[in-house]
Amino acid sequence: MLSLLIPVYNEVESLKLLYQEIMAVAQAQSLELEIIFVDDGSHDGSWEVIRDLSAAHSEVQGIRFRRNFGKAAAVTAGSRVARGELVMTLDADLQDNPAEIPNFLSALGTDRDVISGYKQTRHDPWHKVFPSRIFNWMVSVLTGVKLHDHNCGMKIYRREVFDEVQIYGELHRFVPVLAAARGFRIGEIVIEHRARKYGHSKYGVRRFIKGFLDLLTVKFLTAFAQRPQHLLGTIGLFSFAAGGLGMVYLAGQWLWSFNTGVDPKLHQRPLLLYSVAAFLVGAQFITVGFLAELITAYQGRDLESFSIAERTAEEKIVDPQTIATTPHDA
Repeated sequence: MLSLLIPVYNEVESLKLLYQEIMAVAQAQSLELEIIFVDDGSHDGSWEVIRDLSAAHSEVQGIRFRRNFGKAAAVTAGSRVARGELVMTLDADLQDNPAEIPNFLSALGTDRDVISGYKQTRHDPWHKVFPSRIFNWMVSVLTGVKLHDHNCGMKIYRREVFDEVQIYGELHRFVPVLAAARGFRIGEIVIEHRARKYGHSKYGVRRFIKGFLDLLTVKFLTAFAQRPQHLLGTIGLFSFAAGGLGMVYLAGQWLWSFNTGVDPKLHQRPLLLYSVAAFLVGAQFITVGFLAELITAYQGRDLESFSIAERTAEEKIVDPQTIATTPHDA
């Protein structure tokens, strides 16, 4: 079964048409699917439409938030009730074409775990397209996950991805990156991007500022979540070493002054303040690194830092008495 997960925020005009387009594809392709609408605090009547669709069609179910919690929360809530082996996300504004669903299923095949859409031709203003391309380039460079469009809302995942990857805040756009860090295989296909018919975009300039900050968080989580001292300790060692070198240099100046009789006036040298500050900052970074390691070790007792793809057999229970009476090879 395929679970379609659709976050909704003030898209009342689009919902019925979106449902009709999805069902047309499902019938043409003989797909077994369920549609999960997650109303993220809409106030335009979207929930009433979702409720009517759910009452009239058994394959539709709805979830309504008490207020706007964000797209990541909507994706998380929807994935928790999804019953399909495959979970696909798409936006409710009709800019994502449901006719692409078979292409995603074909691209996923047997050798991929996540397929992300790539809106090669976009029908958005240039002041949104250009910053988005810069942002996508930065994400690809910093994370090593080469996708043209990390922000695309149309993606398909195997069920196991949501079982292992936890998202919060606005990390929904980085699920492929977080999945890749767990060893899941990522792919990409070009999709059609349609012009918006109803409503208006929910994203502004703040989206890119938050996205950059989230990118730094994801980089830290994927590279240093299990070893924070590798980052903090490295910074601390460089700072500690720089402060130490400055102090050694000043000590040499002070010792040399005994031969020359010239007062080096170390207390007036900016280098003294910089060296002491660097020395102390380096020590603090290393100390914080140790504390982060202790917290990681404590919290990681119930968390798995690995991802199992498959097993050859279920866990076997062996009777110790059987082992004791089994003859061994000479």
